[in-house]
Amino acid sequence: MAKIAIFNQKGGVGKTTTSLNLCAALARQGYNPLSIDLDPQAHLSYVCGARVDNPEDSVFSFFDQAKPLTQLIRPAHGGWLVIPAHFELSKVDTKFGKGPNVLNRLNLGIVKENLNTGRPILIDCCPMLGVLSLSAILASDRVLIPVSTDYLAVQGVIAVEKTLRALEHVLKRRVNRRYVVTRFDSRRKMSHDIFSSLKDRYGDEICSTRISENVAVAESPASEKDVFSHAPGSRGAADYDALMRELIETGFIESRDPADVATDAQPGE
Repeated sequence: MAKIAIFNQKGGVGKTTTSLNLCAALARQGYNPLSIDLDPQAHLSYVCGARVDNPEDSVFSFFDQAKPLTQLIRPAHGGWLVIPAHFELSKVDTKFGKGPNVLNRLNLGIVKENLNTGRPILIDCCPMLGVLSLSAILASDRVLIPVSTDYLAVQGVIAVEKTLRALEHVLKRRVNRRYVVTRFDSRRKMSHDIFSSLKDRYGDEICSTRISENVAVAESPASEKDVFSHAPGSRGAADYDALMRELIETGFIESRDPADVATDAQPGE
């Protein structure tokens, strides 16, 4: 199944929101996804109800002590699985450097522990291009890039493209990616102009589904809920459901029979 890094070098574009609600949408369809929080801010862990006080209970201990990933998995409020983050992750760059051993550690751990058999993995990245984000991209076979409808975010897309092209020389393959436009306000001409500009530049790599600027999406984290739990009838819930379906229909996420997914063993069982 797909291993997806949700990444953009610009903050505030909806990476964590997309990680949260795409996982929730997949869980509602029986896909039993696993989310890995690689952002030291640990916002995804908090909203999922999987926040930990001890760094040894977070993905930091995987990097620091080689603790198995399966021992770090916790249930999320929305019915999927999550490996939580902790602020100590901010020390990974200075503590371990940027050598191939640390950059490939997450990929090797996922493969060794067979974590993505029968389930998609979504990795929520921090906005800084360092060990954590590079580890996520190297551990993934595709990248989903949220882009908000402002001109600075478009500049961020150009930076992401440069990063991915540089990594492709190392990986010896093109990184499969999709861009999803977030915070889209249909009343603003600028939103339409930016979407059209991105579509002209990146073609089919731009998702047709656009995530609207929506109160329910913005409010749901305050109640530690995804948008489907918070406001199932909202435009935000409809948008993220449509995004999930588009990614499945276009093959970015492999289609599975939900009945088969429901019988899959949990990691570590």
